[in-house]
Amino acid sequence: MNVQTNLCEFGDCRSIMRRWIAEGVKVQMCVTSPPYWAQRSYGVGPENGELGLEPTLHEYVANMVEVFMLVRELLVEDGVLFLNLGDCYHSGDRGGYRNDAHRWEKSELQKHNRGNADTIRPNRLPQVGLKNKDLCMVPARVALALQEQGWWLRSEITWCKKVPMPESVRDRPTSATEKIFLLSKSANYYYDADAVRNPPSESFLNDPRWQTGSTDDNEKEGYEAAGAQNPKKLHKMFDKQRGHFRRHAGFNDRWDAMPKAEQMQFGSNMRNYWILGPEPYPEAHFATFPREVPRRCILAGSKPSDVVLDPFMGSGTTGQVAQDLGRRWLGCELNPAYEPLQKKRTEQAGLVL
Repeated sequence: MNVQTNLCEFGDCRSIMRRWIAEGVKVQMCVTSPPYWAQRSYGVGPENGELGLEPTLHEYVANMVEVFMLVRELLVEDGVLFLNLGDCYHSGDRGGYRNDAHRWEKSELQKHNRGNADTIRPNRLPQVGLKNKDLCMVPARVALALQEQGWWLRSEITWCKKVPMPESVRDRPTSATEKIFLLSKSANYYYDADAVRNPPSESFLNDPRWQTGSTDDNEKEGYEAAGAQNPKKLHKMFDKQRGHFRRHAGFNDRWDAMPKAEQMQFGSNMRNYWILGPEPYPEAHFATFPREVPRRCILAGSKPSDVVLDPFMGSGTTGQVAQDLGRRWLGCELNPAYEPLQKKRTEQAGLVL
């Protein structure tokens, strides 16, 4: 192998990845957010390989499977994929919908992004099995299709947005979440849980269920006098059953005997919901995720100097974060208009893999 890393190649990611596979390129992990189905045009067009504008949801899922099976071939045996996807609603009986229906700022890239203003969004076309106003369940369909093709589907993470895009709907909740799937190439894979552990919160530290000493002794001394709740009033939560129907033999006694500092020093395992706020990005790209998303994924799925892949590089968020964390990266991007944005984020000479 003699392939540069910290490098994005421009063109259809499927063609680029096939060439990399033939050249023997390997990466440790992939973090990416492909174009969502029926959401926007990125100014290139489906005739030139642009994904997300397929006339049917079935075709979109098939294209996603094709892309990520190529990713799977590039991964080392213990490699992982973190896949971020958003959903949409079907409006198949409402006619056409112009891709320029949003308000556009005046810049060359944004003008380019308008693409063909008369293109009809595919979720406005009749879709087999979907009724008007149905949630399309695009992320779930893609994840299940990948699972059927041999991927291990290990976690469904819900990204909860503190400030979601407003919607003028009056008959359902406003959409404020997206999915991030953790998939692995093999049953045994690299995952560094310690790198993404949650630090103990102040409320957790002060929770009477986790204090040193037996509950009975503490109750005699008086929880109320210490300003704490009596856990016996909390449906016997003091037994620390951890969601199971019976006590863990020996665990509770060992836990109670540990000093609080020892109980709390390791924090808790990262949860499968991430509450993240918006991250302003002033440049002309409409679908950047906050850097905290790839940061958590890269810390969990790789070691320093490992190679991180993003086949839908966009403005270069994944590359920027990988670089900041001491990893190398490879990217693909269909639209060459994003190259200046990537260079601005990842100003560093290419390294040889």
